[in-house]
Amino acid sequence: MTQRPYPGVWLPGDDPGRRQFARLFGDGGSGITLEAGGWLPAVTVAYETWGERDARGSNAVLVLHALSLDSHVTGAAGPGHPTAGWWDGLIGPGAPIDTERYFVVCPNVLGGCQGTTGPATSGPDGAAYGSRFPVVTVRDQVAVEVALADHLGIARWAGVVGGSMGGMRVLEWCVGYPERVDKAVVLAAGAAATADQIALCSLQVRAIKSDPAFLGGDYYDSVGRPAEGLAIARGIGQVTYRTGREFQSRFGRASQASEDPLKGGRYAIESYLQHQGDKLASRFDPNSYIVLSEAMNHHDVGWGRGGVAHALAQVSATVTVAGIESDRLYPLELQRELAHFLPGDRPVTVLESLFGHDGFLLEIEQIGTLMASALS
Repeated sequence: MTQRPYPGVWLPGDDPGRRQFARLFGDGGSGITLEAGGWLPAVTVAYETWGERDARGSNAVLVLHALSLDSHVTGAAGPGHPTAGWWDGLIGPGAPIDTERYFVVCPNVLGGCQGTTGPATSGPDGAAYGSRFPVVTVRDQVAVEVALADHLGIARWAGVVGGSMGGMRVLEWCVGYPERVDKAVVLAAGAAATADQIALCSLQVRAIKSDPAFLGGDYYDSVGRPAEGLAIARGIGQVTYRTGREFQSRFGRASQASEDPLKGGRYAIESYLQHQGDKLASRFDPNSYIVLSEAMNHHDVGWGRGGVAHALAQVSATVTVAGIESDRLYPLELQRELAHFLPGDRPVTVLESLFGHDGFLLEIEQIGTLMASALS
């Protein structure tokens, strides 16, 4: 990877924290050819584990993260980890995903920026891929996760769980590798990206690319970085991740502190969105945000498989589908479609939340109950 210190990118030499690393496809292999035709000579995957694998490797649970998260699903912030675990309290001894029973694995996704090969990684010429990083799809991301499972000696997962972009990858595991998944939890995701979701992601991508510091994606060796473009993109996303009810109850029409909106000041909601954007821009790579957003846009489990209904009918895992009643980005109708086409036509578990799509991260008690039931 590029050796230039860069906010939002984990670099070799940085404190690894709890990360472990696997080098896949290289070292005498032929690399990996991606679904869109691109090629990578090798892939390094950063991952974290909790608990102990049993002698047969039959107690492993794969946890898959969403767009701007990483392998640090549980644990404190600190050296090597810019934020605390995003499902903190959900994994551990006696927790809903009980590490006294399960061996839990969470990898950073292909195209990410926290130790797994992505746009900031050095290519064969020693320079960061930047604009040269190939198009990746959810299927590519899962193909890398399959190689990681092989590396770890895990032939079949006792459970594969994830929400949002992680839920998309859970579906790809169930459809593409049915013999390798026993149970699964798909949370706040759909079978294919909708026009609404593609539209919102595309606006976020345009915001990043419109930043003068973007330089076509080759900004790693420049003085500036497209932080403002990423902050705006995150602000757009944050509106869709939460709900109007929450915004009204928290902020209403209040101004920010002593600022006067009639004299160039901000409303409180504007300050909130700016804060959320700046916070992400301090810990995430804009190129990775683009690569992963576009992978989500390409998501369609039915593509090349005879359509969504035919693809989902082939699933053999026991799949629990859950959605959030207030989610305006991945509304419940998408989870109901999933549940209808999956074998057994099981009911959707509905989580109650004021927080919309972000409820899949925030409603820990409800999610814990869901996970414990689905995996038991």
